[in-house]
Amino acid sequence: SGSVIHAMHHEQDMMRMGALRKKLPITYLTMMAGTLAIAGIPFFSGFFSKDEILWKAFSSPLGGGVFWALGFLTAGLTSFYMFRMMYLTFHGNSRVDSHLQSHLHESPWSMTGPLMILAVLSIFGGFFGVPHALHFLPNGMELYFHDFFAKLPGEAHGSVDTEIMLMILSVVLALFGWFWARRMYSGSLEAARRLSASWRTLYDLSLNKWYVDEIYQALIVTPGRLLSTHLLWQAFDKNVIDRSVNGSGVISRGAGGLIRGLQDGVMQTYALIFAIGTLTVIWYIF
Repeated sequence: SGSVIHAMHHEQDMMRMGALRKKLPITYLTMMAGTLAIAGIPFFSGFFSKDEILWKAFSSPLGGGVFWALGFLTAGLTSFYMFRMMYLTFHGNSRVDSHLQSHLHESPWSMTGPLMILAVLSIFGGFFGVPHALHFLPNGMELYFHDFFAKLPGEAHGSVDTEIMLMILSVVLALFGWFWARRMYSGSLEAARRLSASWRTLYDLSLNKWYVDEIYQALIVTPGRLLSTHLLWQAFDKNVIDRSVNGSGVISRGAGGLIRGLQDGVMQTYALIFAIGTLTVIWYIF
């Protein structure tokens, strides 16, 4: 994403992009590798980790099917939104502003170099931790780390056939998310506009991020500001903290004025102070 934003001169709205794959070939290929991994397409790295997580959730005695269903639906949405990003950014018709068209360029090697390293890991990194259900594939790390990890008591177990079935379901869902994103966003976006118009309520809900920011503002930010303004600042800060600081200054100023009044240069005042001091010492001794 940072490479695209750099090439687009800080533009971040995908609706102002499109058809960038020829202008940014390295960025496109590396982002596609990452997208395939995050979506859980076999046999990219995310495929192994995602299905291992889903299987552990399904076979766990705590939650079981509920946590698996939540993760399963989230994985489907992840696939759809990742490919939506790819099609809106790199495919379809160009929606780039005309003044940017001639300035589009691939990012420097300082950005594309790390992207290529991450892309290689996205493609091959999953083979360092292949699930037991796919025992026909070599596991690059299991034998190496075998002596480092103890088997936990109560560890979840389940049928290998069930794990493979759930794995197939998640792959089908990921491919469906890919297909749906391609259908909606690879061309003129007219299909996406028609769908958003027919499901306006859900579209507005999604567009406004489920109103999480507004809820957060109403339940946390606004009450926190009122509490800080009226209680912590006006009641405590001004009346306690400020008066304590200002009060110490008033006391110091008053004490200084009193002492300054005793040193007025009049001989009678000094004699009186001397006499009072002498009588005080005599009274204390006797």
